[in-house]
Amino acid sequence: MKILVINSGSSSIKYKCFEMPEGHVLASGLCEKIGEPTGRLTRHVGDRDTVTEREFPDHSAALEAVLAGLTGEGGVFERLDEIGGVGHRVVHGGEAYSGSVLIDDDVIAAVRDNIPLAPLHNPPNLLGLEVGRKLLPGVPQVGVFDTAFHQNMPASAYLYALPYELYQEHRVRRYGFHGTSHAYVSKRAARMLGKQPEDLRIITCHLGNGASIAAIKGGRSVDTSMGFTPLEGLVMGTRPGDMDAAIVLFLQDHLGMSAKDVGTLLNKKSGLLGLTGRTNDMREIEAAAANGDERARLAIEVYCHRVKKHIGASTAVLGGVDALVFTAGVGENSSLIRKTCVEGLEALGFTMDLTRNETAPRGVETDVAAADSRVRILVIPTDEEVAIAEETYAVIQK
Repeated sequence: MKILVINSGSSSIKYKCFEMPEGHVLASGLCEKIGEPTGRLTRHVGDRDTVTEREFPDHSAALEAVLAGLTGEGGVFERLDEIGGVGHRVVHGGEAYSGSVLIDDDVIAAVRDNIPLAPLHNPPNLLGLEVGRKLLPGVPQVGVFDTAFHQNMPASAYLYALPYELYQEHRVRRYGFHGTSHAYVSKRAARMLGKQPEDLRIITCHLGNGASIAAIKGGRSVDTSMGFTPLEGLVMGTRPGDMDAAIVLFLQDHLGMSAKDVGTLLNKKSGLLGLTGRTNDMREIEAAAANGDERARLAIEVYCHRVKKHIGASTAVLGGVDALVFTAGVGENSSLIRKTCVEGLEALGFTMDLTRNETAPRGVETDVAAADSRVRILVIPTDEEVAIAEETYAVIQK
């Protein structure tokens, strides 16, 4: 079955087409600058790359161009009815969904209802759903939610110690994100260890520009570092992670900042960018630290300290750990960050083979734990697109 995966952003549509259940990639690409005078459509089919620049006035026109590029000469289909299903990434499903579902009017309404919880992401995700149904009306469409994997967390993990009415009436609670990635790499970890997910306790560290940790027991997320929004938890590229909420009041009362100003500060000017004063790219930060930049060195220390704290907390929640997984751009590619995050955790069972860690090949699933480590330390490349394709195929098969 041919599955098309769509990730609809505010001004872009990222796509990838798979042959399932094998998981072979047939085509991929990106339509960007939607709504601007000159848009750009990049397509990859086999060993052929093509780039088209023209106006894409809206998401409907952009998806029409994507579909046109997939059919006919140079495409992967003769007709669009060869597409067996479409999988859509949706950031926020709220409490409505703990798994992937076929898109119908109720799902559309739920995604719209959750816009206040994800105002930057759910509106463009919703556009993708609506345009997909319009252009491929006879094709099953599946919503795969970033929050779904964490909906099994116990109330003790997801409730804030705020007046309970805020949860009851306004849905203020911890939701968690990156669920598709956490679920995918935890399954890959089980496969690497030759065990069933139900038999394992796994900590997954998704370390990219956005970053989060999940504590996974028996294949289910029981705690995670992100909360009501993706601001909570680890230090990230431009977000601060855990902080005293009274800092917001201080910024408003003493510096006269508006709620919008504070939101911009916390979402776009903090994290690694705020600490270094110049970049949120960990590669640049590591290079600067090696050349004696004190703020870059400090940024790395703060970043890794926070990861280490959450690994320890997740170990306590799980009551022991069988595997620790590093994934996403920083987790997969930075041997320094992996090493620094694990240093000092030997008493908890985490012992790294420094040579293996340093020489771990990029893009390859690798065990970098020492032979006598009680916990296996795994580097596993994440692939959220193939995870969405797998979820879509499974839902359609049911």
